[in-house]
Amino acid sequence: MTDQPQTSTDKPSESPADNAAPTLEAEAVAAYLQKHPQFFAEHDELLTAMRIPHQRGDTVSLVERQLKLLRERNIEMRHRLSQLMDVARDNDRLFDKTRRLILNLMDATSLEEIVITVEDSLRQEFQVPFVSLILFSDNPMPVGRWVSSEEAQKAVGGLISGDKTICGALREHELAFLFGAEQSKEVGSTAIVALSHQGQHGLLAIGSRDPQHYKSSVGTLFLSYIADVLARLLPRHTHPLRSVR
Repeated sequence: MTDQPQTSTDKPSESPADNAAPTLEAEAVAAYLQKHPQFFAEHDELLTAMRIPHQRGDTVSLVERQLKLLRERNIEMRHRLSQLMDVARDNDRLFDKTRRLILNLMDATSLEEIVITVEDSLRQEFQVPFVSLILFSDNPMPVGRWVSSEEAQKAVGGLISGDKTICGALREHELAFLFGAEQSKEVGSTAIVALSHQGQHGLLAIGSRDPQHYKSSVGTLFLSYIADVLARLLPRHTHPLRSVR
């Protein structure tokens, strides 16, 4: 059995519950507070949200000005604290991933394990979309990507001349050398560091599609740590590889 729609033309009577309570006007609020002067003493939590100016004409009292500044500084400090907490959490995650990677590299027993460990960790653990590990030698080995020192200097020599990580947008031929012609079209920004310890043994580059992701102001401490470890481990597995000075 189904309900049938109402067909009566009579309008149903309205009850007070059918309508929303009318908005209290300022006079009604004032009248209520006059009758209940203890209201704010019993509800002091409302005082922090109130704005009560102490002014005469165009002047503002010192107390009001101080309270306004304190509120603004309190809000600013809370925002800064929140940002610091976010940065701390990100650094904790980066440290944990870097620690696992370095320990795995130290446990590696072959060049193949080193290359696979670095590339897999950066892509899967660190979620880096573009990774390039290039090793230098005039006598390439069957594992990894190898180029001669002359070829590397010609393509990206200016980027790996020092010990610091370089971040930013690179030129087309530099991106093509690092990531290949096809992938280079998708790379918006790059961080690149030389694997240097008693000579240069290669380079490590990571890329992002976001042009602003890797820039001069970004922190590269963890990438530098990884590069330092690689620079010390690679010569143990690449003899008779001659490092480039």
